[in-house]
Amino acid sequence: MIRLMKNIKPMYWVLFIVLLFFMVIQTYFDVALPMYTANIITEMTSPSASFFSILDIGLVMLLFALASVIATTIQSLISAYIATGFATDLRFKLFKKVISFSHQEMITFSTPSLITRTTNDVQQVTGAINLSMRLAFSAPLIALLALSKIRAYSSELTITTGIGVFVMLTGILSVLMIVTPRFKIMQKLTDKINGLTRENLTGLRVIKAYNADGFHKNRFDEANENLTSTNLFTNRVLSLIHPLIMTINSLLTVVIYWIGAYIINRDKDPEFFATLFSFSQLSMQVVMAFMMLLMLLLMVPRARVSATRINEVLMTKPTVKDPQVSQAFKTEGEIEFKNVSFKYPGSSTNMLSNINFKINKGETLAIVGQTGSGKTTLINLILRFFDVTEGEVLVNGVNIKNVKKEDLYNIIGYVPQKSVLFAGTVTDNIAYGKPGLEQEKVEQAAKIACADEFISEMADGYDSTISQGGKNISGGQKQRLSIARAVATDPEIFIFDDSFSALDYKTDAKVRSNLKVYAREATKVIVAQRIGTIIDADKIIVLENGNMVGFGNHKQLLNE
Repeated sequence: MIRLMKNIKPMYWVLFIVLLFFMVIQTYFDVALPMYTANIITEMTSPSASFFSILDIGLVMLLFALASVIATTIQSLISAYIATGFATDLRFKLFKKVISFSHQEMITFSTPSLITRTTNDVQQVTGAINLSMRLAFSAPLIALLALSKIRAYSSELTITTGIGVFVMLTGILSVLMIVTPRFKIMQKLTDKINGLTRENLTGLRVIKAYNADGFHKNRFDEANENLTSTNLFTNRVLSLIHPLIMTINSLLTVVIYWIGAYIINRDKDPEFFATLFSFSQLSMQVVMAFMMLLMLLLMVPRARVSATRINEVLMTKPTVKDPQVSQAFKTEGEIEFKNVSFKYPGSSTNMLSNINFKINKGETLAIVGQTGSGKTTLINLILRFFDVTEGEVLVNGVNIKNVKKEDLYNIIGYVPQKSVLFAGTVTDNIAYGKPGLEQEKVEQAAKIACADEFISEMADGYDSTISQGGKNISGGQKQRLSIARAVATDPEIFIFDDSFSALDYKTDAKVRSNLKVYAREATKVIVAQRIGTIIDADKIIVLENGNMVGFGNHKQLLNE
């Protein structure tokens, strides 16, 4: 929690000081009101009492009450403003941090867990901060001022109030010791629910095709039951707190009046009744102050768990990061691997071993091999989604570890194996890498990718809406839009990770023919399974179990 407080802007600290000022005002008026209540009772029992003297005291009490309400309202507004502003900043910092993560960090933190940390965990922390600002200072202040007044009245009544508060604290702290470990379990179970929900929604078509609804319902039901039972246990235990507080509060009131009656009879002092009434109100303020603190204590354990989870993300340093001093590229369109080996984090064996090759500007490199041979891994190393374990990857004559990732991605047009589109229009998706790209260039990129054929048939053409993930168009259409997006950036290097698999042979050949004319100066790296896609490549790498077992053009490999 303390680490997260460092993320609060200086402006919010200024507002917090203003909040404290109004907190002191409210506390003063709340504690002063019982004193004036006693004065009214005393005045009414006095022989010299008059309507106007009582009215004067009543008007002062009314002004005090109004001032307390105004101060409380201002406190609520300020604390809500600070809490919501802090939540906004914290969510943005989390999002910015996650965007900076490499594939390695994304493996460490699952996607559902990151979603929970950005939403539910932030909500828990900001809720606790909001309550803390209003209670962490005002409650002790009320208790101290009320206790200082109480001590002046009666030692017996003061001791009675102290015993009541002690019993209440002991009972509630015992409850907290039972439920606190459950909060961490609840957050992990929430992660699991989010993960299963995301998996089921993403794979809905496969689930229906294999009649696996029952299996997934059982998995979700089991996770849901675990979360529900943990929630029920926690809430049932926490539900003991309210009746405990109310019971102690009621018993304390009865005991205070019983002892007060005893003191009045013992000392033969009828005027002590006004003091007793004032004391009972002050003692209730003490109890309520501690009750408010305990409400805060109920939120803090869960917020602390959430704060720890948020800090885990914020404190994680990306393994793939920009150099302190970036180098400039020396050439154009050149890729070279020097003795490159790579193993995934946590793995004991290499996924790629001793890879060596070089391709020059304008050449086409094809990568083939069996499933799991390391084709996509090799592509990921060029894109620096992972850093190599051994050796060097050079792009344009420079080790990619020595250039900014932004500079590297500015010269690469990447088409992933699984097409990814974003909610927006057709134009938005094609111009994704170059926002504000001229419409003429957008349409040219679509023609090269053979996407203009189906775009022209859509209701609004290039202004037609694409749903999130491209759910409203076919797989082949998504792939052609992904290719058009890469073409629109006019890159030095194209990387196609099995990006023609959803295209028919005719469209595949036409797209490659268009690229050969349009991007003849660009270097192209293609992962493919079809012979027709790679047969014209200048160089072909054959991978087997992470080893490069063949390198050359199609004719050379056939002669080996």
